[in-house]
Amino acid sequence: MAYPSQLGFQDAASPIMEELLHFHDHTLMIVFLISTLVLYTITIMMSTKLTNTSSMDAQEVEMIWTVLPAIIMIVIALPSLRILYLMDEMDDPHVTIKSTGHQWYWSYEFSDYTPLAFDAYMTPTNTLEIGQFRLLEVDNRLVIPTESPIRMLISADDVLHSWTVPSLGVKTDATPGRLNQTTFVITRPGIYYGQCSEICGANHSFMPVVVESTPLQHFEKWSLFMLETT
Repeated sequence: MAYPSQLGFQDAASPIMEELLHFHDHTLMIVFLISTLVLYTITIMMSTKLTNTSSMDAQEVEMIWTVLPAIIMIVIALPSLRILYLMDEMDDPHVTIKSTGHQWYWSYEFSDYTPLAFDAYMTPTNTLEIGQFRLLEVDNRLVIPTESPIRMLISADDVLHSWTVPSLGVKTDATPGRLNQTTFVITRPGIYYGQCSEICGANHSFMPVVVESTPLQHFEKWSLFMLETT
């Protein structure tokens, strides 16, 4: 389970999020090395008593500070492009779910697995149970099977929204009149929290996303139960 109150990134629950965390560490290390070099250079220049008033030409230095940044940009760009292609890869999803953003709740529709549709409203604070998170819990969680490719079709009914779950590395805009697509695989059972990350109106912060990952047999029991109760 990912706790939204922890500092930094939440624990990765999908392969894409693991790749994003690795890329973040990779880029941050490069930034750290560059910052260290610049700080060292500034310190040396400020503390040395050596001066040269006739420095008119330095081709070697020009070459270094032109070529070195280009190499650094390539080292950053290549893994970034790789992750972008991985995020767009769609390979035989097991379940397709359509999510529609409304002011201010989400509705879900399992179009090709079962004729199942329901709405997910934020749970009011005065009805929360012990262990539930304020402003993050919903009355109907989105339950999906573990270790299964999931395709999300995301749209909106009124204004711009954004379906975001940090632990899964998913952040896709919900645009009225447009159907956006994203995919992910959850690697372990758990409950993962997110929120609409687009400023969509007065109650923008009151339309959370809760994804519950369960084994396939539990998912099938849940879907049958929802079909009987909706």
